[in-house]
Amino acid sequence: MRKIVVLSFISLDGVMQAPGGPAEDVTDGFQYGGWTVLYWDEISDRLMGEQMGMPFDLLLGRKTYDIFAAYWPTQGPKEVGDPFNKATKYVVSGSSPDLSWENSVLIDGDVVAKLNELKRQDGPMLQVHGSGNMIQTLLKNDLVDELWLKIFPVTLGSGKRLFAEGTMPAAFELTDSKITSTGVIFANYKRAGDVKTGSF
Repeated sequence: MRKIVVLSFISLDGVMQAPGGPAEDVTDGFQYGGWTVLYWDEISDRLMGEQMGMPFDLLLGRKTYDIFAAYWPTQGPKEVGDPFNKATKYVVSGSSPDLSWENSVLIDGDVVAKLNELKRQDGPMLQVHGSGNMIQTLLKNDLVDELWLKIFPVTLGSGKRLFAEGTMPAAFELTDSKITSTGVIFANYKRAGDVKTGSF
């Protein structure tokens, strides 16, 4: 069995849109692209290096795939770049994307059935980066095994949110957490059954 692990940068109010730069995703007039950059430090570098240093393949939506495919193949041998370039890239899209980035595979049609089949196979974890629209499909269909979140001390008010309308009720267990010098919380969660309720 393979795990689907969602790695997301999110604001305190749950926005995940365009964390890396002003032009990354301006959908709906989003004005705060690059909102994570000034919070990055050596601790963030180390923790991200640990997460990217284990075996993984990529599961990406079309827009994130296009951004990554235009960037990573041109970066040369780097600690993070090499794993991205060598990983198998599974691309969820209803169109016909250019899959010229090496080791890219299209997932279309009955996406949920195909992702369930992919999870049943042997292989490394499937890391999800960006891919906000696809993440909604994963969350609605209980396909996310773990969430590796980077929670930044900022609110953005608007933008694409990690947990949008339609997310199914689900319980998670905190498995690891660390705080950087700039107040970013690295928090890892794994799926832990149904939501349980009670009263005080």
